[in-house]
Amino acid sequence: MALGMALCGHAASEHTLTLETGVTANASSGDFAPYFLGANNHGTLTQAQGTQLFVKAHHDMDTTRRFSYGYGAAAYGGWQSSTDYLRYYSAANEFSANTQHPSRVWLQELYGQIKYRGVELTVGLKERESYLFNSRLGSGDFIESGNARPVPQARIGFIDFQNIPFTNGWVQIQGNVAYGIFTDNAWWENHFDYYNGHIARNTRYMYRRIYFRTKPSQPLSVTVGAQSAAQFGGSTSLYYTGKLWNTYHRSGGIKECIKIFFPFGQNDEDYYIGNTIGSWDLSARYRFNNGDELKAYFQWPWEDGSGVGKLNGFDGIWGLEYTPKGLNWLKGVVVEYIDFMNQSGPIHWAPGDFPGTSLVSQATGSDDYYNNKTYNSYANYGLVLGTPVIMSPIYNTDGQILCLNNRMRGFHIGAEGSISPKVDYRVLLNYRKSYGNSFYYLADPIHQTSAMGEITWRPSVKGLKVTGALAIDRGKLPSNSFGGMVTVSYTGNFNLKRHE
Repeated sequence: MALGMALCGHAASEHTLTLETGVTANASSGDFAPYFLGANNHGTLTQAQGTQLFVKAHHDMDTTRRFSYGYGAAAYGGWQSSTDYLRYYSAANEFSANTQHPSRVWLQELYGQIKYRGVELTVGLKERESYLFNSRLGSGDFIESGNARPVPQARIGFIDFQNIPFTNGWVQIQGNVAYGIFTDNAWWENHFDYYNGHIARNTRYMYRRIYFRTKPSQPLSVTVGAQSAAQFGGSTSLYYTGKLWNTYHRSGGIKECIKIFFPFGQNDEDYYIGNTIGSWDLSARYRFNNGDELKAYFQWPWEDGSGVGKLNGFDGIWGLEYTPKGLNWLKGVVVEYIDFMNQSGPIHWAPGDFPGTSLVSQATGSDDYYNNKTYNSYANYGLVLGTPVIMSPIYNTDGQILCLNNRMRGFHIGAEGSISPKVDYRVLLNYRKSYGNSFYYLADPIHQTSAMGEITWRPSVKGLKVTGALAIDRGKLPSNSFGGMVTVSYTGNFNLKRHE
């Protein structure tokens, strides 16, 4: 019978659909939720109090097949508390409170993807995290951390590391390219103070990554490469002392998409076309005879090319990750040192920006990580797309939509393991000290210490999970806060028959 169905083209196979639903409730004493309750959580939680329902569904690609496809969707809805931001009202010639809160309902994910051999294409909204570094225990990738809501985009590249021909597996390559568009115009408009500064709308997005890795089956394996992301196109409005000073538009068509990727022509540098940020990434992993692994890594950031030649001193994220084998009480630990103090020096002078100037020497500095004089900060819906140790614009209750405290240093520790077969734990701790940014130094540095303890319990009901966390912030990045969060979720797999 099976043979007959196959010959008729009606053979059935299983198609797995994973459904997850749950509710999250949080409460805290500060203006916002404590740092670790929101950081690297895909932009789903920022406010001091809230209750949210979520529903997710996805079908993952089968990487063992030559051709496969996947899709997914996720939606959030509920209530989160409000925050007052300052706004200038020209009619009254005064600043007053502008009360804002996150959307009551929003679409978090909606995507489709296909793969052929080792190449995949994904289109839509899809949550992403660091490809190279630990997103659960680390402080967050400098370029793509999973801290903010996803940007709608089309992304094509290798599904995983692929062997480079004629290297016998000793050298592998991984990389991809994405183009998208920010859809958060309303967020920036609702949080800007409309007094001094600028606001960008309809900005395009580009991301690219390339990594090379030595043979992973060997005790020592090294991965080296780079990431970069860019904002380009759209329009920018400039305000000065409460008045609209100028608005100008930049094209984001096919020509600009090519130029932002290949800036080879005259005046095609990234500075003229858009705002580009990137990092040099390196990871070296050693596997001991007992199976334990130790990884050392760094990310060296650069902004608009100033730090590409490593002119920004010791700036970077420097980390160690230890993964023991066979230990239930400790499954992983990460220790990181973070330094963004140099930023290629305090002076930036490009003679090309000032035609006719007699000062022909050039000084490329004041990198001002995540900020740009034309585009909004490197953020989506107010949360930075990179590492959250740089405080996001959403936390600026004065109505400034910049990363005001990116000139900083600190350290970060994360660990996780199991207390029992049904109970897991995670602990996170970091300390940050900020001196302002490249253009606005603080007379007195500000600091913050943040900590979180998290317990996840999986009861006897298959697919049911309960997670509770307590977190505390002490300092001014942005403020003191103490609170907790509880999430109850259920995940189930449904095997649907399909005909082939």
